[in-house]
Amino acid sequence: MTDSPDPISLDDLAPQSWAGADDVVIVGGGLAGLFCALKLGERPITIVTAAPLGDGASSAWAQGGIAAAVGLGDSAEAHAADTVAAGAGIVDVEIARLMTREASDRIADLLAFGVPFDRDLEGKLLLSREAAHSERRIVRVNGDLAGRAIMGALVAAVRRKANIRVLEGFAAESLVTRGRFVTGVSARRIGDPSGRPVQVIGRAVVLATGGIGHLYAVTTNPPEARGAGLAMAARAGALLADLEFVQFHPTAIAVGRDPAPLATEALRGEGSVLVDSAGRRIMEGVHPDLDLAPRDIVARAVYQAAQAGGAFLDARDAVGNRFPTRFPTVFAACQTAGIDPTREPIPVAPAAHYHMGGVLTDANGRSSLDGLWACGETASTGAHGANRLASNSLLEAVVFAARIAEDIQGLTPAAPATARMRGEPADHDGSLPDSAATATLRRTMTDLVGVLRDGPQLTRAIETLDRLRREAIGADFANMATSALLIAISAERRKESRGAHMRSDFAAPREEWERRSTISLKDALDSLGQNAVELAAS
Repeated sequence: MTDSPDPISLDDLAPQSWAGADDVVIVGGGLAGLFCALKLGERPITIVTAAPLGDGASSAWAQGGIAAAVGLGDSAEAHAADTVAAGAGIVDVEIARLMTREASDRIADLLAFGVPFDRDLEGKLLLSREAAHSERRIVRVNGDLAGRAIMGALVAAVRRKANIRVLEGFAAESLVTRGRFVTGVSARRIGDPSGRPVQVIGRAVVLATGGIGHLYAVTTNPPEARGAGLAMAARAGALLADLEFVQFHPTAIAVGRDPAPLATEALRGEGSVLVDSAGRRIMEGVHPDLDLAPRDIVARAVYQAAQAGGAFLDARDAVGNRFPTRFPTVFAACQTAGIDPTREPIPVAPAAHYHMGGVLTDANGRSSLDGLWACGETASTGAHGANRLASNSLLEAVVFAARIAEDIQGLTPAAPATARMRGEPADHDGSLPDSAATATLRRTMTDLVGVLRDGPQLTRAIETLDRLRREAIGADFANMATSALLIAISAERRKESRGAHMRSDFAAPREEWERRSTISLKDALDSLGQNAVELAAS
């Protein structure tokens, strides 16, 4: 799907000049996209990214680490069992086992790419424990710097590869298709909404555009996490899955910043506790694992405490004076907000953090459309079910990025490399323009499609989001509104509570809903009584 009647060559773009593309096109410069590019070997690859490589990627902000059963006494089977248990009954068990079995190989890859994972004096990987894990299996970098360190190493590796060209400063708007076959992507230079879109054509297209957190007014995600990949795939006719399951991190630092800084779950792994405004432990009597209960349970308890007067993370006894060196990212965020976490509790609130739903894919990352693969948060592999297990996000990204690379290598012969020029990174301030319509959309999602939901709220959200979609000006906002609408419709359809999807009017899980959900844009528009080709033709 593209609105480009007159596609232009990348060679026409000055001052950044590029050779024509005809091999693999990867949309997104986060962990999944970069890892896939590196695993594709020496074939010609074009990465299309709105922000400079590594910027605007949720992976770079990940504080926890990457889960892998690499410790003595642990096993891939135990890791898979924890994943299935956290997923509240709808994890694809075989996908979870596949992911956890391949974890150690992907850790080895990351080490080979130069990721400086923490080690002990004997050179063994240091492992931490996080919520709902039965073992210490979180591989970290300097406490809470895993995401930044992993992304830094992969960006450096990609920059060294002559076969990978990076088209920075271009936001993908739609997929280019011929029938059911995806042949490329249409993108437009950031900051130039009236400029001519560019078509980047490839033999294979990989969506690695990240999540949907910035559809919410309160989120830990960067501004680029606006659901673009989800909407592009939907408009092209792809099948989507599990969109109703949005994970809210229970401990975003509540200081009014957008995005909200995150207080990593590792703080609770170290013994920090959640308390209310009176100093009472929030999780007492809620779950036997207390502060290390699954995220959906903790998020709801924190939400209710915040609504009743305030919720706080108290790390004074557990971390204390070690805070600046043990958790430097969180400490810096607190200091900026005028909080000294060594002496006072940190105010926290739930924030949209991760999307378990996305483009439906198989074990090799293939979507329902020929020529289109998806990985990372854009995809829904079935590994997370209704509630992602902590630190499985980075693992899923690298496991399925590698599987996509292997699948493409086996299916698609490489195009011959062409002479290519590498341009300077585009200017990018880390944000995308906001508007009254965007503010309305984000507030609607937080208020009506948030931590706690009910039927009347979801109906109001669907009406508002559909109006915003039909009135949308510009592809960026149209994609945002489309993704938000699909999430709200999926949430309204699931008339039960399960994992991250909690409805006050259907407070218990129902056996008939112990399954994954799927939806297409045509299906969604038909349910609203609208012409299913309306959006595709717009």
